[in-house]
Amino acid sequence: MPSTDDTAARRDPSRRPGVLQVGPLKPSLAETLRTEYDARRLPEDAGERERFLGAEAADVTVVVTSGRTGVDAALMAALPRLGAVINFGVGYDTTDVDAAAERGVQVSNTPDVLTDCVADTAVGLMIDTLRGFSAADRYLRDGRWPVDGNYPLTRQVSNTRVGILGMGRIGSAIAKRLSAFGCTISYHNRNRVEGSPYTYAASPVELAGAVDVLVVAAAGGSGTRQLVGRDVLDALGADGYLINIARGSVVNEDALVEALTQGHLAGAGLDVFTDEPHVPEALIALENVVLLPHVGSGTVETRAAMEALTLRNLEAFLADGTLVTPVPMPVPAAG
Repeated sequence: MPSTDDTAARRDPSRRPGVLQVGPLKPSLAETLRTEYDARRLPEDAGERERFLGAEAADVTVVVTSGRTGVDAALMAALPRLGAVINFGVGYDTTDVDAAAERGVQVSNTPDVLTDCVADTAVGLMIDTLRGFSAADRYLRDGRWPVDGNYPLTRQVSNTRVGILGMGRIGSAIAKRLSAFGCTISYHNRNRVEGSPYTYAASPVELAGAVDVLVVAAAGGSGTRQLVGRDVLDALGADGYLINIARGSVVNEDALVEALTQGHLAGAGLDVFTDEPHVPEALIALENVVLLPHVGSGTVETRAAMEALTLRNLEAFLADGTLVTPVPMPVPAAG
């Protein structure tokens, strides 16, 4: 745990703490950090990073990063006065929150502001996956319509049975949208959602076995790693579809590739992957898979709102050591 003197120093409003950017960020956000907060950027080259930390680490009290990069335990240990990790994005599974809790480091994210766009993406991805619109577009552009005839029939979206894995803000927004399509909604969550009009399933396997489409909207992190494994995909079955707009880590990607290539799953729509930006070649080769480069929140309006909330968190921490949207932190184990 940091000493009392360290805590007091990083919350002293008379001393402007050092801001460090870790990983790439939205260009306008990175520019604001550089020009208005005199932020430094952690080098990506290992040797340069080691030299930078040797010279600058003691001055850093707050890191601004993204859910794609995060701050691991080793970097936290190298920043002795670190007081907060501010995430541009709702996901923070790349930041070691256990290590942060042990060191007394706060963590924030940008919830709510991206809910609508990610939910829109989930619905659009589901429609494209079941109806095959992207594949049909390729069929037309390749000149196959006049030669091979009409495009093969696809699956209806309206009135399907949809399971949502993770009924938080985004899961609830997805359910609301799909209810308007006449879909029957079921869900699995760590706990039942009080007052929810949707059917609760006791496990991911039970949920998958009762639906036509499984939409993954669970938070990332160690608690949900490979929550969708072979057992869940088997339960979803050869006529089922998987849609993932959450985190690649929530799905066993090897099992998913196997299910798709062997015909044990009808199709998948994926906005996230295990090792981004790298996508398995086996997925790229499949016509029954729709692949997006993690664009769930990628609209001008949402990214501007995320940037504004990121800066509000930073400014609050610099002012009085608090965060506007702190994430729940685990209780450190008793020593």
